[in-house]
Amino acid sequence: MSFGNMKPDIEYPCPWNYKLIGTDEAELKTAVAGLITEPHRLAPSNASKTGKYISLNLTVDVTDETHRDAVYNRLSGSPAIRMVM
Repeated sequence: MSFGNMKPDIEYPCPWNYKLIGTDEAELKTAVAGLITEPHRLAPSNASKTGKYISLNLTVDVTDETHRDAVYNRLSGSPAIRMVM
């Protein structure tokens, strides 16, 4: 049995969590403020041992898969955000 093409069963609307990784917390927060117009919650997460990278947890209430993907794409396009998970 292959699970490669199976999508998770998600009931919308729901809160969706994104982990944002970057090198500067202030730049990450500024990027989120400029990109996310929806109500959201932003909280500190972790920092690398050397302090080079930090991560923040972003929670956005999404209405459907298209909305969820659109938020991801907006975040991924920011130079301040190195990675979105």
